[in-house]
Amino acid sequence: MRRPFRSGPPPAVPAPAPGNLPAELNRFVGRDDELAALTRQLGESRLVTVVGVGGVGKTRLALKAVEALKKRYCDGIWLAELSALRDPELLEHALVEALGLTDHSGRPTRQVLTGRLATRQLLLVIDGFEQLVDACAVMVRELLRRAPELRVLAVGRRPLRVDGELVFSLAPMTETDAVRLFAERAAAVSPGPPVPSADARSAAVQELCRRLDGIPLALELAAGRLHVLSVEQILDRVGDRFRVLTDGRRGAPPRHQTLRTAIGWSHELCTPAERLLWARLSVFAGPFDLEAAEYVCGGPELPDEEVLDVLAELISQSLVVREETPAGTRYRMLDTVRAYGAEWLEALEDTERMRRRHRDWYMGLATWYELDWFSPRQAEVAAGTESALPNLRAALELCLESPEEAHLGQHLAGTLWFYWAGCGRLTEGRHWLGRALALDTPYDESRLKALWVLGYVAVLQGDSTAAMGALHECREEAARTGNAPARAYAVHRLGCQALLTDDMPRAERLLRSALDMYRDLGELNSNVLMAQVELAMTLVFQGDLEAAVALCEEVREICEDSGERWTRAYALYVLAYAAWTRDAHAEARALVAESITIHHGFNDLVGLVLAVELMALVTASEGDHAEAAVLQGAASRLWESVGPPLFGSGFFGAPRALCERRANEALGTERYAAYEDEGLGLSTSAAVARALAERRPAAAVPHQQPEASRPARKTRKPAGSPTVRGGEAAG
Repeated sequence: MRRPFRSGPPPAVPAPAPGNLPAELNRFVGRDDELAALTRQLGESRLVTVVGVGGVGKTRLALKAVEALKKRYCDGIWLAELSALRDPELLEHALVEALGLTDHSGRPTRQVLTGRLATRQLLLVIDGFEQLVDACAVMVRELLRRAPELRVLAVGRRPLRVDGELVFSLAPMTETDAVRLFAERAAAVSPGPPVPSADARSAAVQELCRRLDGIPLALELAAGRLHVLSVEQILDRVGDRFRVLTDGRRGAPPRHQTLRTAIGWSHELCTPAERLLWARLSVFAGPFDLEAAEYVCGGPELPDEEVLDVLAELISQSLVVREETPAGTRYRMLDTVRAYGAEWLEALEDTERMRRRHRDWYMGLATWYELDWFSPRQAEVAAGTESALPNLRAALELCLESPEEAHLGQHLAGTLWFYWAGCGRLTEGRHWLGRALALDTPYDESRLKALWVLGYVAVLQGDSTAAMGALHECREEAARTGNAPARAYAVHRLGCQALLTDDMPRAERLLRSALDMYRDLGELNSNVLMAQVELAMTLVFQGDLEAAVALCEEVREICEDSGERWTRAYALYVLAYAAWTRDAHAEARALVAESITIHHGFNDLVGLVLAVELMALVTASEGDHAEAAVLQGAASRLWESVGPPLFGSGFFGAPRALCERRANEALGTERYAAYEDEGLGLSTSAAVARALAERRPAAAVPHQQPEASRPARKTRKPAGSPTVRGGEAAG
């Protein structure tokens, strides 16, 4: 629990409220009265749910309303988009992800949510929850009960029906706003001079807006046709003869029928190739790139080389949205449009085949990403995997639906080890690995890989029992079946487990044995380099800094040649520690700063918190004890997301203990606590910025080696000497 702020220096000026809202809302037009009413209701209730027919503009109105409220919530406004989610078990993971509450601890995800939100003052926007309404209602009820400062804005087609919920029913646009929207979209989609008939004063435009019931999506679909049709021609085609496209659902609300009519009318005007691509694209659960569309949707009826041109036509008709993302250009369908396409795909009796093509593409993508992780493309791989996550989830779901294909799910979940471990996704990775391994399958390569990856994830979460169970099982079955790579990875991660539990002699034996196995196999990748860094850590903790530095310098050289950055960050951590022991504070600061930057970029909180604590020690050694205390507090908050502080390790905890002792002696207990509280209030990004800030060092303090890591012996085996074989070390 955070201590109240004590006497001493005032806290730093808080950073701007965090959040993950879209940067622009340039598709919002009109609705001033509704906007004012919704904003007012958000101030009156802890839970407001905006409901209305699909395509009526619920999300746009909600985001525009909260945009004006950013200053009201000191912990920000956060958007959780749930429309692509189908598994209620993933709801908690999706909320953790949306709220930026990366957690490595292994605690139940709901406990993480309720614990981290208990003292936060923020607004959570939940969009597209209809298919998970029961699970969402239970979750929102519990979050509101346990987090008194939390406010929730839900956006969907039906209420949550939670006590205290205030329902805001969004009607279609007024005729004035509808005409404005249509005219604006007409100007955007029609090249060259304005279309005369699209003028807002046109009687045809006004009639069209009335006929389409003022539903924004329907209006945009109509405007998307202006490059080939006049408004009068469009109006002629929105006649009663298209009402048959309601698919006989006469009991549906009129607005739903209108929207279905508009979408069906767009479908009717599409060419056969456009209709086919529309149906096939519905298999994507989230954003996709051109290569994915070409592979999944191409075929004899729609050659790969024609997909781009057909896709461009769907974009011009507002049926597909093109977006620029950190992963590059991506495309997506609005949920309503996607659902309509899925119905046609089902009518074509092609859904299962397309789901398998989709699954095969994303399994291949994950395989290529695993290979490219050990390359200069690491950052691109991280961004690409993040963008593909909804589709990877859909692929995993398909694999795990049938026991006959469970091995594919095990392979895919194991292949994504780099994402689970390297990009802050340990909890979700454990979810998929656990589900895949719960299915009874032979001990083939896929199952063994999933076992060692599960063990690795559990190690990083501090769950020794689960880690040891999975890794011993993997090692024994790999030895029995002759799977040398799986055996090497299992021995490696057993060594990592020993390292984190302070059994340095055993950790050294296992890690040396694993490195021998990797050499025999000809393996060289991020895992192999990580084993070498972890061996260096065992040497540091046993007092042989010279050998540890030699190992990490070799890793750094290989990383520079290969472009690998993730493992490099851990090697830099060890090298920074070695520099600190020599009182080379400037060198240590530069090394650990680079480590922090890399870890933060990959969202690897395990590496980040260790590096921030080392930066605190370096800062204290430079004489700035106040700033060191701030960084100690920031690290304490990061540990909330990682797990047991310092993994319960005396060796990993020694730098922190030394820093705390020095800063306490220099500042006094009260002032130290005040500065530490300041650090506790920093977000992850603010903590990183604070750690990386340039500062003029005060009088340097000669280092005192942390008690737990003082040399246990003076002579060590050189880095390149033969490693231990036989017995436990050899597996």
